[in-house]
Order: sequence, then C-alpha cells, then structure tokens
Amino acid sequence: MSENTDLIIVGGGISGASLLYTVAKFTDVDDVTLIEKEREIAAVNSHRTNNSQTLHFGDIETNYTLQKAEEVKEGAELLAGYLEGTDPDREMHSKRSKMVLGVGDEEVEKLEQRYREEGFGDLFPKLREIGREEIEELEPKVVEGRDPGTELKALQTPDGYVVDYGAVARSFVEDAREEDGVSVHLGTEVRNVDEGGDGFTVETDDGDFAADAVVVTAGSHSLQFAKEMGYGEDLSLLPVAGSFFLAGDLLNGKVYTLQMKKLPFAAVHGDADVHDDGVTRFGPTAKVVPALERGEISTVSDFADVFGLNVSSVLSYANILADPILFPFVVRNLAYDVPALGKRAFLPHVQKVVPTVEVDDIQRAKGYGGVRPQIVDTENKTLDMGEAKIEGDGILFNITPSPGASTALKSAMTDVQTVLDFFDGEYAFDEAAFRDETIENFPRLDEEGENSAASGADGSSADDDPIAAEADD
Repeated sequence: MSENTDLIIVGGGISGASLLYTVAKFTDVDDVTLIEKEREIAAVNSHRTNNSQTLHFGDIETNYTLQKAEEVKEGAELLAGYLEGTDPDREMHSKRSKMVLGVGDEEVEKLEQRYREEGFGDLFPKLREIGREEIEELEPKVVEGRDPGTELKALQTPDGYVVDYGAVARSFVEDAREEDGVSVHLGTEVRNVDEGGDGFTVETDDGDFAADAVVVTAGSHSLQFAKEMGYGEDLSLLPVAGSFFLAGDLLNGKVYTLQMKKLPFAAVHGDADVHDDGVTRFGPTAKVVPALERGEISTVSDFADVFGLNVSSVLSYANILADPILFPFVVRNLAYDVPALGKRAFLPHVQKVVPTVEVDDIQRAKGYGGVRPQIVDTENKTLDMGEAKIEGDGILFNITPSPGASTALKSAMTDVQTVLDFFDGEYAFDEAAFRDETIENFPRLDEEGENSAASGADGSSADDDPIAAEADD
C-alpha cells in the first residue's frame, strides 16, 4: 500500500481521535489519515478500564494550583459540552455528584482555605462547601460508621462527569469519517517516520504513507518516535501504572480525598463505574514500571529506548526517587499489587472514603489500569508535571500525562493551529463552529444562580437535569 495525504495522525486514543475530529470537521484540510496499531480505536490507555473515568475540571483536584485549574477547566468544559450535545441518552457518560472530602481539623481547614481564600469558590460557581449532614444526604456510606467527633467537610459539585473515554474517542472518529478526505487505518503498526525534503514517509507493516505533516499522539511511544528522529533528547519518562480495587454498590457519585502535594498522581477516590453503578472502584494506585504499556512485555525494550541508558537519565531518576515524599509513596504502591497483602495495605485508603468497608469487601481489579507517562526533564533532573509537545519542521509529538483525556479537545484546538502553520496559511480553522459544537453546550449558572445552557441534541436543556439542579439547593 502507498498512500499520499496532507496530514497523518499516529495514534488512535482519545488525543489522536480528538485531533482527527477537530481537523476533519472544523478545518478545510483536504486529506487527513489516522493510523492506529490496535484493531480498534482507544484500545490502550483510553479504554474505560484503564483510566479513572473522571472528567477533571480542577475543582476538586487539590494538587492543582488555581492557575492549573483555570487551564484544565476550559478543556473539561469543551469535552463536557461535546457530551451534552451528542450524548443525551448518556451512553458514553453519566453525570453524578462529585466531592473532595476533608477528614479531621487539618484537612477541613485546608478545604476552607482553598475554597474561600485561594479563589476556587469564585472560579467554580457550582462548587459548594457542605458539612456532615449534607454529605450524608448525598453519600450515606461516607458518614456511616465514622466517629461523630471527627470534623467533616466537603467541596461538592454536580459536575461529576463519569466518562467512557474509549466510547468518546470512537464517537470522534465516527464524526470525522462523515467528512470527505478522512482515512482511518486500524491494526496498522507504524515502524518508522522518515523526514525528507518534501514531507514525511510513515513506514508501516501495511505499506508506506506519504504526508506533508505528521502529528504523533501515541502516548508514551510519542517520545520514542521523537528520539528516533533526533527530537526530545533532554526528556525521558517515568511510566506509572495505575490499578483499582472493586467493591459493591457503595457510592452514588465520586468522592475524592485530599491530594498529597508534590505528587503528580491522582488522589485516591471512590466512584461508581460509568456503565455499572452497582460496582464501586477505589484507586488508582500508582506503581512505577519499566514498560510503556501495562502488561505488554514487548514495550520494556521500548522503555529502554526512551530512557536512553545514559548518565543524565540515571541521575534524573536517582534525584526524583530520592525525594522524601515520592520514594515512600513508590514503595507503598509496590505493595498494593502483592496478593493478599495488597488489599490489606490499601484498605485504609478505602476506609477513609467508606469507613465500614472490610478487607473481604474489596478485590483487586484484574485487567484494569493503564500507564501514564510522567515526563522527566533530564537537563534539570526533575519531574515535569505538565504535558510535553515537541515541535519540529512539519511534525509534532504529543506526550500527555493526566489529565490528558480531560483536556483532549483543548489540546486538539491548540494542535490545529500548529498544524495549520505547517501549511503556511493554506488552510483555516473555524473556531466559532468548533466552540458551538462543544463548549457552548456546557450547562452553566446564570447571574441568578440558575442553570442555563444551550439546548442539547435532543432539544432538552440542562435545566431539566435533576443532578445539575443540586447546585441550587
């Protein structure tokens, strides 16, 4: 096979699918091709069992600064608006209460300061301070069995979007394929990207593809491709595998705990599965692994390619893992995967959310969890908490740690501008139409505190959503 196209996107997870959707629907680029090594879209980290199913707004993620929350908020609203407009029957998502729980005087004080003094109450109008009685009304199991003398407070919002990101990625691809000039190749492994004088040749196990521009959105593998082409030499990765424990029907919505500062991993939380509210997931754990994909031994050598096996990488890892907060955290998380011992070690985290849970009530979720690439700056020998975009002449590499899925459409909007620059103004992006199909559908509070939003695809308004209306109670 030999195919010529304007733009090739390598990787069919939520990031690649978002970019395909944005380019195909809202630009006049003539031809765009997506290439995915798996036989289905979103089969790896974007699969619903391999992530926290959370749409992160920055409202209850207590490791976010206000600036970080502002950046994440718009991205989450873009995706939430897409869901509100295209998924009225909630086949790809559900919407439930969401809260971050403070237990004890110290944590309660931190939540109060965050909400009142640090500006999170102003940034998120739907976010409310609630005490023990209201927590119990929303989440009875959170209060049941807890010492009545223990101080409790939560910051709660109705914007608890529980998302099947794999289904969303497939929806993006289906929408894109309605347009002319869109080609999708599944089960096609990219072996090499070669940069020539008049464009790029993408070599695959199903033949070569020629393109004027390339965007690599292949998770941890993006840096591998970049290094093979001489880019990103000052970067490495700390791959972190997440796992979950499962229990029965315990929670109505999402309940997060406070995040330890300096940790780039999600705080432990409990929530009902997106497609089965009778199953409660607790996690994630965060185990450092020498592989780019969970359970794929072949990607150990890929990690070696990314690591580099050089002095700078070794010293960077040593410096990072010597951190007095991070190192004990890494060691503890190794224990959670040990049979029998693991769930006993993890039980206190579960009991902080639901005090009455016993060790026999939880089981480690087999086959759950993906790998999140944490970016290592080998020049400064530090972890970089943000995403990495490596730009070359006509090529872009995206490495997206959490919350990459939540901000996938915002990242796509940014990447479209980069892609169009590759074509020297030959094509244009209709940002107004893009926003009409996404963020304009997100339900907001008007000046009187009532819910308001553009009508959804079924003609209904967010005012009809009883969960959204909780913000007015």
